[in-house]
Amino acid sequence: MNILAIDTSNQVLGVALLKNGEIIAELTTNLTKNHSVRLMPAVESLMHQVSIQPEDLDRIIVAKGPGSYTGVRIGLSTAKTMAWALQIPVVGVSSLEVLAYQGKFFNGIICPFFDARRGLVFTGGYQFNDNKIEKVIEEENLLMTSMLDKLKKQGEKVVFLSPDIHEFKELIKEELGELAIIPESVYHLPKASHLGLAGMNIESESIHELVPNYLRLAEAEANWQKSQKEHQANE
Repeated sequence: MNILAIDTSNQVLGVALLKNGEIIAELTTNLTKNHSVRLMPAVESLMHQVSIQPEDLDRIIVAKGPGSYTGVRIGLSTAKTMAWALQIPVVGVSSLEVLAYQGKFFNGIICPFFDARRGLVFTGGYQFNDNKIEKVIEEENLLMTSMLDKLKKQGEKVVFLSPDIHEFKELIKEELGELAIIPESVYHLPKASHLGLAGMNIESESIHELVPNYLRLAEAEANWQKSQKEHQANE
C-alpha cells in the first residue's frame, strides 16, 4: 500500500510517502512561508524521487488540525481534491496526535500543544500502551495554566512537545518542576512520517465529511455569533 501523508496545519510543512508501512521518503521544512505555494511542488518532487505516480497511491492521510486556520484548510483541500480525483480513501488525523508520536518511547503522559495566543493553547494528553496511542486528556483550547493544573493533579511525569515550547517553557518549569520533561528542540516538530503511521489503520472517511478540527471558532465567526446573540437579546 502506497500512502501520501500531508501536514500543513502549523508552520511546519511535512510530506511523507510510505510503502507497506515503511517510510520511503520524507520532507520537512520549518519556515514562515506560504504552504499553498510550496505544498504541491513538494509532493511532486518527493514522488518523482521515489518513482511513484499519483495513480500508484492507495491512501492519503492529512493532519486536520488544530493549528493555523489557513494551514489546516490548505492541507485538507489538497488532500481531499487529490483523493477525489484519484478515487482513493482519505483520512484525517489530529495534529496534536501526530506531534505526540515524538514522545512514543516516553513512559508517562505526553502533552503536545500549539500556541493559540493570549495564554491559550491547543492541547491534549496522550500515552502509548502496547505500542498504541491512547488519549488520556481530551483535546481542548484552554489556558495553559489550566492545562498545567490538570497535569499537576495527575502527579505523573509529563513530556511537553511543541514548536512553541519557548513561549511556555518557564511557566511549565515553574508549575510542574521535576515532573516536567522538555526535550531538545528537534523533538518539538511534527513529522509527516508519524502522520502516515498514525492514519495507516484508521477507517477512511467520506471526502465530504472530513472537516477541520479547529477546536474553536475562527475569531471572525465567534464575533459574528456573539453579535447575533446580543442582537436577539435586544429584540
